[in-house]
Formats: sequence, structure tokens, C-alpha cells
Amino acid sequence: MAERNTFYKARQKYLSHPMQGIGAYFLFGVFRVLPIDLASAIGGWLLRKIGPKIGQTKKARNNLIKAFPEKSPEEIETIITDMWENLGRSVAEIPHLPYLKCGTPRLEVVGLENGLATKDDGKPGLFFTGHMGNWEVSTKISDALDLDMMTIYRAPDNPWVDRLFKRVRKGFRGELVPKGAPGARKYAAFLKKGGHAAMLVDQKLNNGIAVPFFGRDAMTAPALAQFALRYECPVIPVRIERLDGAHFRMTFYPDLNITKTDDPKADNLRVMTEVNAIMESWIRERPAQWLWLHKRWPS
Repeated sequence: MAERNTFYKARQKYLSHPMQGIGAYFLFGVFRVLPIDLASAIGGWLLRKIGPKIGQTKKARNNLIKAFPEKSPEEIETIITDMWENLGRSVAEIPHLPYLKCGTPRLEVVGLENGLATKDDGKPGLFFTGHMGNWEVSTKISDALDLDMMTIYRAPDNPWVDRLFKRVRKGFRGELVPKGAPGARKYAAFLKKGGHAAMLVDQKLNNGIAVPFFGRDAMTAPALAQFALRYECPVIPVRIERLDGAHFRMTFYPDLNITKTDDPKADNLRVMTEVNAIMESWIRERPAQWLWLHKRWPS
């Protein structure tokens, strides 16, 4: 078994990862030289054709059927196809994200006053969003607020691809820290000093807490609630929507009404229940723009 694992790791390091990396850099280069609208359209068309045939589609279909039992099979398949198109567009748009400017026809910003209210209040601040629209656009939250921020990201397993993403995210105003214990400690220290940070909150965490999401318990990371309660900071929902092609809207909502009691577990559950409810309302409005490929609920 040990020899097999060693062989697998070696094959991955010296063959699989480099080949995947070369492919990723090639596509990145192709999409970068194209105008963003054309790149987005081509990426969307490709995954619209290929995506529904990929095995991961079964996971998306099962999730959608459970989340929307009232929808017909035809409606479910339409959402799946549109989801793949959104993902294809998002990938093709990545090389162009550093040049996206807030407050332009390409990236509309709504409710900015809700975010700015936390900027100079003497407290740390938390902003949350999810894998919707093109979620990489959320790196522009710091630009919209004209504020250095910190965010946690999940590094790709492939170091070649990780280097590519780091290259694209260099335009982020602030610091990106990888997911994990060291990143969480850095995040906590940053908030303790009064910093402002952002996070994606819609991924499954096996050792999280069970929180309602589309009528079923979903294992949810409680970190947002824990940080907010510990440092008594405002929590601002930020929604990223794809409007038409490679045009987006970033909406800042009023901060959540968070109260602290003597029961931390109940407090965490209450906060994350509200967060999941907000995410669910956004997804119900634009279901094709959420990444249904996550294994979000227990079997």
C-alpha cells in the first residue's frame, strides 16, 4: 500500500500536475488575448456543451432535485446546463478580472453605503459571499471599499494551478491566506487588530455544525459566527450576480443583527442559520449561478 501511494504521488507530481498545469496556462493565455466578452462567450459555450456529459453532473442533479422538489426534470436539466455555462464563463473571465473596475457598466456596485458604514467605525468588519455568479469578482470588494482586507482561500491541489490563481489575484487589495489552521490564526489576529476581512461561506465542512439549508441540515463552517461574536464586528452580506454575459453586480446589504448570549453554541447556530437563509434566498432567485457541484449535504 505504501509503495502504491508513493507511486501515485510521484505520478501526480511529475506527470498529472504538470500536464494539467500546462493545459491551464495555455487556456489562460488564449482567453487573455481575447476580449473579455468573446472569451466569456466561448468559455460558456464550451462547458455548456461538455459539462452536462461529465460525471460531476450527477451530483449537481441530485442536489437540485432535493433542493427544488417542485421543479420538473426539464427545469432541472435547464438549470444544470445554465450552471455549466456560468462556470465556463467564469473560468474564461479569470485573466480579465484584474482589469475589472468597480462602479463601471462592467461591474455595478449597489448598497456601497452599507459596506462603508463599517470602514471607519473603529471595529473590525466581516463580509461574506458564496460561489455565485463569478465568485472571483468578490476579490473586488476591497476595491469598492478602498480598503486593504484579508481573505481565506482554498488552494488548488495542483501547485501549478495555484501559482496561476495567485498571479491573477495579485490585484487583491490586502492579503490572501490559505485555508487551514495557520491561516485561521492569521485571520483572527488581523481581526483582533481591527482589520476587515471576507470569506466564502457556502462550502461543506465535515466537522462543522448542522445548519438548515434548503430544508435540510448542511454541515456548515461556523467560523464566520465565531469571529463575529468574539470580536463583536459587523457582518455584511455581499452578493455577486452575473447580469448579462461578462457584466456583474456587487450588492452590499445591511449588517446582520447579531446578539451575544451566554450560550456560544446557540449563538453560532443562530448566526449561521441566518447566513444560510440569506444564501438560499439568493440561490433561489438565480439557481443556475450557484455551483451545485459541491457535495453540500450528507447522503
